[in-house]
Order: sequence, then C-alpha cells, then structure tokens
Amino acid sequence: MNCALNWFEIIGSLAALCMIFGYLPQAIRTIRTRQTDAIALPTFLLMGLGSIFFVIQGFLSHPCNVPLIVTNCITGACSAIVFGIKMYNDYFRHRK
Repeated sequence: MNCALNWFEIIGSLAALCMIFGYLPQAIRTIRTRQTDAIALPTFLLMGLGSIFFVIQGFLSHPCNVPLIVTNCITGACSAIVFGIKMYNDYFRHRK
C-alpha cells in the first residue's frame, strides 16, 4: 500500500509540473510580446475556469489537497493573465 501511495504522489507531482510548464511559456510570451492574435479566447477562458474548479476541489477534499491547490492557482493565474491581455487587445486596443 505504501508503494502505491508513493506512485500516486509521483504521478500527481509530474502532472503538476507538466501543467505549470505548459502554461508558463504562453503566459511569459504573451506578457513580453502582448501578441494575442493566435490565441483562442474561449480556450483560455475554459482552462482558467477549470483551474478554479480544481482549486475548489482541492479545498473540498479531505484532507486538503495542497499540490492540487498550488498547481491550479499558478495555472489559473497564468490563464487569467493571458485572458486579460487577450481581452484588452481584442476589445479595448481596437477602439483607439
């Protein structure tokens, strides 16, 4: 049973790293370049909402699932940044 728990934690940690390193490059690139023409708005909106729901799930699980919460706070913040820049570019910048 102890071995299964270790594999469970290892797989969860690998998933968390993949999620974070999957979101960070897009967020960093978007912050640096402010280019969002190739980004699909619904995609980042839904991915951000998914992160929020995972944070809620992490708080509701017993005991609290801290890795799930931390990972999805980071990915949710990345999604929110990209979404915000995309909204600004698509709706406010074009008005000027």
